[in-house]
Formats: sequence, C-alpha cells, structure tokens
Amino acid sequence: MSTVEGQDAAREAHNKAAEGAVLRADNLIAGYLPGVNILNGADLYCHKNELVGIIGPNGAGKSTLLKALFGLVKIHSGSVTLNGEDITNQRADTLVTKGIGFVPQSNNVFPSLTIQENLEMGVYQRPKSFKKRFEFVGELFPALYDRRAQRAGSLSGGERQMVAMGRALMMEPSVLLLDEPSAGLSPVLQDEVFVQTRRINRAGVSVIMVEQNARRCLQIADRGYVLDQGRNAYTASGKDLINDPKVIELYLGTLAKA
Repeated sequence: MSTVEGQDAAREAHNKAAEGAVLRADNLIAGYLPGVNILNGADLYCHKNELVGIIGPNGAGKSTLLKALFGLVKIHSGSVTLNGEDITNQRADTLVTKGIGFVPQSNNVFPSLTIQENLEMGVYQRPKSFKKRFEFVGELFPALYDRRAQRAGSLSGGERQMVAMGRALMMEPSVLLLDEPSAGLSPVLQDEVFVQTRRINRAGVSVIMVEQNARRCLQIADRGYVLDQGRNAYTASGKDLINDPKVIELYLGTLAKA
C-alpha cells in the first residue's frame, strides 16, 4: 500500500469511528506563528462519557492540540466540531458557554482569591447557577467545599489542581480539556490527580487529557493517541497502546514495563 493509500485508509477509519462524537477535530493544521505549524494534520475525537489520553514526546504538539481545540491557537486548516456544530477558531469564552472546559498546565488559579471566589469566577457568565454547581463540585472534591474560605495561594500544588479542575467544571461542561494535570506534583499527588480525573469522567463529563506520565495516563484512558511531529502516530484503546511493542519502544520505554 502506498503512502497516499495508507493516509486515505486512515482518514476513512477516523471518519467512521468519529461519527456521533461529542468533540471532533479533523486534519488540524495550526501554529502560533504564520507559516510555522506545530500541528500537521492531527485528528481526534471524543465520544460521550469517554476519557481520551494524548501522549507523545516533547514538542509533538500535545498542548498545542488542546489549545487549538479551545480557541487559543489559530487553526489554519481543518475543523473542530462540538456535537456536530463547527466551532473552529471560536473564542474561548464562547466555547465555555457551549460546553468546553479547559484547565491549563500552570497559572491555573487566582492565588489571592479564596477557593470559593475561584469557583465563582468559573460561573461569571452564569452567576445564578453558582449554588447548584458548587454542590456538584463539592461532592467531587469535598476538601474544596470544607475549606472554601481558604486562599488558593496557600494551597499545595495538588490542591491548586483540584481548584482549577473544579472551576472548569462550574459551567457544566460536556467536555473537559486537561493540559498536563500531574506536572510538577509528587508521585502521591500525581496519583490523586488521576483518580480525580477518572471520578470526573464517571460523573458524566467527557475528558481529553494531555499527559507526560504516559503509562499512568493510558492506564485510565478509554482510548489514547500518540502524537508525534503534530500528527497521530498511533491510536487505540489505552490498554492496547500500553502493551504495543512499537509504542513501548518509541514512546514509553521502561515506564511501560514498570
């Protein structure tokens, strides 16, 4: 099979599997500067209640992909759809109202504000829904509810991550985008983040997560993507990817054997 035939077959398989997806990206070409693309034809889809993990080497375009989905990076070609609606290059605040939440890797809380005030910022577009959503977030993260008067700047890294996730959930998103949620955390706190991520997913929120901790990410993911040079190198269930000899050799190394 020629390269072109292989690409056509992959495109056909993607189109078939992506039917009915909550969030879908097709053949994305995007970057931060004109003429300098980080994504070079990336595809992605996430179905309702699915947890999708994105792994790959540094510089592969993982975080850029999330930011492109959330309107923070200019998409030069390709499309993003949410429940069948074209949302390509729409503003981030518009996407929040349509059901997409985003948690950046760093600087993701307001340190001078209390936990409750951070969560209030999450519903600034729908302030009347605060009480109802705060109860929902409080059930997922009881510590946030109990310590709501504490300033976010005094929290540990793991606790700040919980606040950031909680704030993103305040607008009742159908899809939550997480960019390196375990970055900079101790192994114990990293594990807590993964447990909480799965809990959020089981509460009815579709999750797309970019992670450097590839092995742990694939353990909890329903499906995974291996991104390399701005394209999908491999995609399969998390279980299949973590046991794939090629993925182990090229992207996981000894992590997959631990």
